[in-house]
Amino acid sequence: MADHAAKPKRSGGQSRSAMRRKARSLALQALYSWQMAGQPLSDIEAQLRSDPEYDFDSADGAYFQELLRGVPAHLDEIDEQLKQVLDRAVAEVDPIELAILRIGVYEMAQRADVPYKVVINEGIEMAKVFGATDGHKYVNGILDKLAPRLRSVEVNASRRGR
Repeated sequence: MADHAAKPKRSGGQSRSAMRRKARSLALQALYSWQMAGQPLSDIEAQLRSDPEYDFDSADGAYFQELLRGVPAHLDEIDEQLKQVLDRAVAEVDPIELAILRIGVYEMAQRADVPYKVVINEGIEMAKVFGATDGHKYVNGILDKLAPRLRSVEVNASRRGR
């Protein structure tokens, strides 16, 4: 696993959170392509990196790599978590929302350094940009149900601190 304490190089004065947001957005697009076309991840990554439209330099490249490789590597566990809270079969979830949810579950399960509220908020924001009209509400509901399962200590501490 990647060194979570390593600070990404900031390009153009961007904050770490902005670079991570960009990494999530690129990972979402890559994972969507992977889900839909079954194209090799290395091909999808090469395409993203070479196309200036994606502005890969403004992303946290290490975080992008982790999401791009980590979600498929943990896909069975991620989908098992989703099955416990979804109102439909995993295969019936909108492909963009599914990619967002998979990233969110991965981050909650594998990245304790990213607060669960950040994971949920980032999922909502990606759904607003890339998803269906009310997709962000669905993403919010699912990730909110998963947070107590995957981050019980953090969620309970947050609730006590209100």
